[in-house]
Amino acid sequence: MTKTVALESTVIAHGLPRPLNVQVAQQLEILARAKGCEPKTIAIVEGHVKVGITLEELVQLGMRDDVMKVGVAEIPVALAKRAWAATTVSATVRIASMCGVEIFATGGIGGVHSIEEWDVSQDLLELSRTRMIVVCAGPKSLLDLKATAEMLETLQVTVVGYRTDRLPAFYVREVGVPVLRVDDVSEIVAIYSAKCKLDLPGSVLVLNPIPNEYEIPAEQLLEWDKIAKEELRKANIEGKAVTPFLLAKLAEISNGKTVRSNIELLKNNVSLACDIANELARYNVPS
Repeated sequence: MTKTVALESTVIAHGLPRPLNVQVAQQLEILARAKGCEPKTIAIVEGHVKVGITLEELVQLGMRDDVMKVGVAEIPVALAKRAWAATTVSATVRIASMCGVEIFATGGIGGVHSIEEWDVSQDLLELSRTRMIVVCAGPKSLLDLKATAEMLETLQVTVVGYRTDRLPAFYVREVGVPVLRVDDVSEIVAIYSAKCKLDLPGSVLVLNPIPNEYEIPAEQLLEWDKIAKEELRKANIEGKAVTPFLLAKLAEISNGKTVRSNIELLKNNVSLACDIANELARYNVPS
């Protein structure tokens, strides 16, 4: 039985530079199919929720300047305005779950920003509410990582590190925050199965470290981060625009290194999500 894997659209519209964004989105779908899964990129097209978009829609999503960035709270606004919208982790999880999809691969999750740029992502609350297997490379490196980990624990999100007992943080393979370790996909499926059987809410968040060769050293990232945050302060940007602004600045400062790392961790996460999906299909875990 072919298992569906959900993919988010924010990385297309707001996470990667043009036209690379469209190329990478296509590559991720091709990768999923090569591993025996059916990818469904989720987005809102002219006010209609789409679980799986066409190539034409994907191209438009990546090239238009009027694409909204929506979490769960903004979904009805996008529908009412008949807008084009890219779904964040929270919106993708909610929509995917409503359509019976159980596995979602993304880049990194949102979380808690430092007090200077105070913002808490809707991703965290949605992960606590909706049952799904979510594969990511950890919280975005620019976040307050200890606060984000603590918030995940407080919200009772089941968090596991894939072959690691330390929190990965997007570009960085691990930081000094402990997580529960799992070593193979069968463990992940067993954890999800137990959650289903007990009818417990919330996702199984699988933290998958970026491949070694694409990691950016934390010290280098911190140096670039300071420069990017100073630019953020000068631009007086807040809320949902913070992360896209900082990611764009990091790409500029790093001469594209952060973009290359971003692409490779996305591929790595889709690959693992498909491995989990295939294992899940064999066991036919009831949701």
